[in-house]
Amino acid sequence: MVLQQAPQRAVVWGYGETSKLITLRMDNKIYTTISDAEPANEQDESIWSITLDPVYDEGPFDIHVSQPLANGTLVTITIHDVLFGDVWICSGQSNMQLTVSLIHNATEEIVNAGKYPKIRVFTADDEPSATPLEELRGIRLNWSVASPKSIGGPNWNYMSAICWLYGRMIHVALGERPIGLIASSLGGTPIELWMPPKALQDCGIPSDDSVIVKSWNFSSIETAYNHSTLFNAMIYPFMRTVIYGAIWYQGEANRDYNTHKYACSFAKMIQHWREIWNERTNDITDIQFPFGFVQLSTFANNSEYIGSYPEIRWHQTFDVGYVPNNVVPKVFMAVTLDLRDDPNGDHPRYKHDVGYRLSRSGLAIAYNQQVEFQGPIVQNIVYFIGSQTINMTYTAVSNIDLRNPNGFEICCQGSKCANDSLWIPITISSRVGLTITLSIPISCIGQQLYGIRYLWRETPCPFKQAAIYSFTDPNLPSPPYLKLFSTDCGEVENNIFTYKR
Repeated sequence: MVLQQAPQRAVVWGYGETSKLITLRMDNKIYTTISDAEPANEQDESIWSITLDPVYDEGPFDIHVSQPLANGTLVTITIHDVLFGDVWICSGQSNMQLTVSLIHNATEEIVNAGKYPKIRVFTADDEPSATPLEELRGIRLNWSVASPKSIGGPNWNYMSAICWLYGRMIHVALGERPIGLIASSLGGTPIELWMPPKALQDCGIPSDDSVIVKSWNFSSIETAYNHSTLFNAMIYPFMRTVIYGAIWYQGEANRDYNTHKYACSFAKMIQHWREIWNERTNDITDIQFPFGFVQLSTFANNSEYIGSYPEIRWHQTFDVGYVPNNVVPKVFMAVTLDLRDDPNGDHPRYKHDVGYRLSRSGLAIAYNQQVEFQGPIVQNIVYFIGSQTINMTYTAVSNIDLRNPNGFEICCQGSKCANDSLWIPITISSRVGLTITLSIPISCIGQQLYGIRYLWRETPCPFKQAAIYSFTDPNLPSPPYLKLFSTDCGEVENNIFTYKR
């Protein structure tokens, strides 16, 4: 296994007889504590917890824990081959659960897994609970050294492809620092099942609602889950473990369930995960630990269908359009709406691209490395009322890779623009540096511009053929975009619409 390295202090805990001396030995150091007086499980055992000194040496170490029993015998449990590095938890629904065995180039990835023995992996079983649990109800893959066996496990069981690829890529970039990867996800699940009750309350979502979850492996099995039950059983048990950060891939199940509340749900879930983790590790886990996510990919193999995916993608950025931003700190993402994989729908197999994009963001935001990690971000929009063009200027990159002129739409129908049919295509006519010029259709010339949007489709483009990417890293696309202009917010002055980021 992997425990969190210095400067953070790892926490080791377990069960034993009540009110007894616990002794832990590791690397010639001895720690002691007394187990709790109150039983915490059905075996009438209580919990003990020991916080180690900061460990700078990656190891490996053996950890020996001893407790005297009532009959006078001394029981010792030893955990072998423990490394100290960074611990990441990986959660979400089916695209997080989708295993390495199911991705493109899976055979090569699995064969090469043994080259990374400093990566250790763990997969939780999918079990709900009405109340928070201290211990998992089931384990699919116990702590294991990365190998073809542990990484190439049974389909949909272990190991999560996104979790593995993200961990492998940051492991290499960080000079082979040990990485512990905990996968705890379940396909078909809306975010409400992963939210603590307080987060639901903050968003005005009933805590006692239940949701029918369809099986993630294309069978006909359906199961009812109550809100918070997966947080209780699959996240809370890990919250005594000090972690470095989390990654998340979820949202598809909210396309027709509380879609309009997703921005609140996502923000509050992150906030309360961080607060509870910090509290349960005695302020050791950073209360703003890095949190990365995969922005929704594609579903319908139809570039004309809009659906609710664009809305969820927007809400995933807390209605800003990009991360990191000031709404929720230390959040990073991978844009994936250009990774269309016919006929696989919302389970695209191009997970190496996802892992690459997410790991670049993680290196920049979680590890403060000076790496390019995001595609072009809209900096400002300038539009002269009556003009035939709109100018959009980008930032976050040194240059733009313009692959085609399509993907933008405008609406000049005022409040009626809530109807998607009133948005009309607008094409890029030229580019100078980081500024693109879009030609306004004749039907909108002279009318008040209501809004502009980009890639506002469930499946907006063929594979890696969105309009705008970074020039210096062509695998970093510009994220989807929406701007609704408002005449009462100071955006119109001297007949000029001007929007600045």
